[in-house]
Amino acid sequence: MKTEITGNIIVVGNNIDTDQIYPGRFLAITDPKEIGSHCLCGVDENIATNFPQGGIVVAGSNFGCGSSREHAPIALLNMGASAVIADSFARIFFRNSINLGLPLIVCKGISKEVKDGQELTLNIAKGTVTVKETGKVYTCDRLGDQAMKILEAGGIKPMMRARMEKENAAR
Repeated sequence: MKTEITGNIIVVGNNIDTDQIYPGRFLAITDPKEIGSHCLCGVDENIATNFPQGGIVVAGSNFGCGSSREHAPIALLNMGASAVIADSFARIFFRNSINLGLPLIVCKGISKEVKDGQELTLNIAKGTVTVKETGKVYTCDRLGDQAMKILEAGGIKPMMRARMEKENAAR
């Protein structure tokens, strides 16, 4: 995982729930590319089509509320999102996303300060977001050590696989 991510952004509102991120009518789809193509269609049918690869989603408060389905962060990853920055996140969505290797950063008030299409640089280690167009730097919440370890491994499953391989090699 890169600790510094630069990408163009899309800005969505408050209380974007998991059904807006990945509607239940698509749950039977298994192809990752197709899953990504339906991401955020509950907000706007064209978001996934126009989303810049490696881009960053910026949201208001309570992003990822609703059901605990893992499909929502899976859809964001397969749409090409490299991170999500929001005023706040639903707890289960936050944990699911970290476990799947999608960085989520709380940056209170950011959604009111940026506009669609701007380029942000997120420094996860420092807990900062810099807006290229204005040069303004925002301070964000830093992730805990365990969340950083999970993200650095690419998610909880790769982290556990590596741990098990290491333990087996030591036997």
